[in-house]
Amino acid sequence: MSVNQFIQDHKERFLNELLDLLRIPSVSADPKFKDEVFKAANFVKESLINAGADTAEICETAGYPIVYGEKIIDPALPTVLVYGHYDVQPADPYELWDSPPFEPVIKKTKIHPEGAIFARGSADDKGQFYMHVKAFEAMMAAGELPCNVKFMIEGEEEVGSDNLDKFVIENKEKLKSDVILISDTHMISMQDPSITVGLRGMAYMEVEVTGSNRDLHSGTYGGAVANPINVLCDMIASMKDENEHITIPGFYDKVQELTAEQRSRLNEAPFDLEEYKSKLDINEVHGEKGYTTIERVGIRPTLDVNGIWGGYIGEGAKTVLPSKAYAKISMRLVPDQDWKEIAKLFEDHFKSIAPASVKVKVKSHHGGAPAVVSDTSVGYQAAEAAMEETFGKRPVPTREGGSIPIVALFQKELGSDPILFGFGLDTDALHSPNEHYGVQNYFIGIETIAAFFRHFRKLSEA
Repeated sequence: MSVNQFIQDHKERFLNELLDLLRIPSVSADPKFKDEVFKAANFVKESLINAGADTAEICETAGYPIVYGEKIIDPALPTVLVYGHYDVQPADPYELWDSPPFEPVIKKTKIHPEGAIFARGSADDKGQFYMHVKAFEAMMAAGELPCNVKFMIEGEEEVGSDNLDKFVIENKEKLKSDVILISDTHMISMQDPSITVGLRGMAYMEVEVTGSNRDLHSGTYGGAVANPINVLCDMIASMKDENEHITIPGFYDKVQELTAEQRSRLNEAPFDLEEYKSKLDINEVHGEKGYTTIERVGIRPTLDVNGIWGGYIGEGAKTVLPSKAYAKISMRLVPDQDWKEIAKLFEDHFKSIAPASVKVKVKSHHGGAPAVVSDTSVGYQAAEAAMEETFGKRPVPTREGGSIPIVALFQKELGSDPILFGFGLDTDALHSPNEHYGVQNYFIGIETIAAFFRHFRKLSEA
């Protein structure tokens, strides 16, 4: 039986297994889901064993465990390392979901007429990493596994992968491979496949602004004492100028500027601005002056408020002048910005612009380095050939706005370029209510991953 025939014959089981995994609310950011995160780790371990791994183990860390598995058919053959994560984002706000986030349902949509799986983690990243497990199973069942394979599936990606660095550094020999596959990105569309060759880094901050020593009556004190929410809004607004250029001193000092030729090539990717606006239900795009939408989300750094709160937000009215105001702020970074340097520049600047009427605190939550991946490596050529085989069209190299901090870590510590082999779409509502992943994306991903192994073996031996 061929690999693709095995996939076709076991489609229903492959899909049901993914739905079972999606029913586990493995939210790493919320301690109340701790047991569920460990449950998901065990699910992954058992799946690897059932698929044919020689060994699969739960590797403890200071936080949530890393699941490691491998199948070594011949040490002389090329080795593929698969990375993914079984933890998911919080599902809040639950009331904005059309169906419960951990009770997956399949519904047809305009973009996914064959159906899409609606559930938290369906696209990010359970649906995507599980494709690799099923491709591995299909190759094993067909007796057509052409390369050695190793799996490293972690449980802390959504909270910064704090313990992954230590694991990777301490297990370099164990993780030694010729290429690393990561499916945690998206394509342009099912009609225009693409492979991500660039990711932005990130620095994630939290700020606290304090005025008086307690909440005050807004009539008695309003106009005489600083309102921390007003002050915080003014401070945040001042961090960008009229051209959406970030005003933190030194912020752009290390930004890698692309040549006109590189920018032109980047903008060759299929992109319909009117369709983009229509999908988001917006009248106009917004961003740094002098750059296209593709450039703004791929090669330019950003500063955005991810949450802001303070004072009274309950039902009805409460005329309070709050003591404190808070905000969470993320900055997406590009080569060659260092997230720790940017975090320090942010902290120094934020404190410097605070008026004497308030006190401020700045906390750095986590961050990660930007990364650029070669589009001429054997791994990229194999991915390109595999996608052309299954999609019938040569994929386009693109740069993505999201951050996967471990890409730079792998490049530095393991010495090989990861291949960002994502099969999601930018409409999948990652991190949002009603996250979903196309059923067709899931199955074509399994087929393409299996094709990658075959092409990688062939090109490695050429």
